[in-house]
Amino acid sequence: MDEAIPALNIAVLVKHVPDTQFDRHLSGGHNTTDRSESILSELDEYALEAALQLVEAQGGDGHRVMAVTMGPPAAVNAVKKALQIGAHEGIHLCDDALAGSDASGTSRALAAVVRQLGPVDLVLTGMASTDGETSLVPAQLAELLELPQVTFASTLELTHDDGARQLIARRESDNVAETVRSTVPAVVSVTDQINEPRYPNFKGIMAAKKKPIATLSLADVGLDASEVGFSGAWTRVEQAQQRPARSQGVIITDEGDAGRQLVDFLADQKLL
Repeated sequence: MDEAIPALNIAVLVKHVPDTQFDRHLSGGHNTTDRSESILSELDEYALEAALQLVEAQGGDGHRVMAVTMGPPAAVNAVKKALQIGAHEGIHLCDDALAGSDASGTSRALAAVVRQLGPVDLVLTGMASTDGETSLVPAQLAELLELPQVTFASTLELTHDDGARQLIARRESDNVAETVRSTVPAVVSVTDQINEPRYPNFKGIMAAKKKPIATLSLADVGLDASEVGFSGAWTRVEQAQQRPARSQGVIITDEGDAGRQLVDFLADQKLL
């Protein structure tokens, strides 16, 4: 490796979430999400791909992409999928007390894990999880780690100025595109516009079997059970009920007056 370009360490946060192809269900007395049919969050694959492309752009060896997750034993499957795609190692925070963690508890737990990783240049996340969809964790994580944050990045680039890395990202909204710069280390969430995630191939699947996965407990990362799970949650679900079945829509048959019928319908719905 070129001595002028130090090894890049990136932590990618990955989540084991219910497969969006199936209906979601709640379970238990606290109305928590049933995760029996779960996979690696699709939005996290964009963050993983961004990390892999960044280290590949650096060239040389010694870079590390670490897939980090938290949750019950089955959550390690998200880490295993990330290793098959290309991450170099995995970290799984697994503790019964994590059950019921909301965004605040999740942020505290993940921040504690990141602190255990040693020097990290970037913490990458998807723009949201496909279960909670709050987008709160990246910002809370940056606050807890006291790092700058860039959210909803659609491009990422790392530059070197006098040996120091700098992050350049593009953020886009409906009418505005902006280019922002940040010092490194930083916490960055990326959108699904940033890249096209790669699929794990046979070579990657076989190689993943030899990659290390560290399993940590709350005690290992210096957290008390009261800071996470139901005990540490700032929010709770008071009530949940089945979504009502959809009613049949209105069918307009064109007998020469379809336009008038459509206008009348929209007017009745107060859409005109």
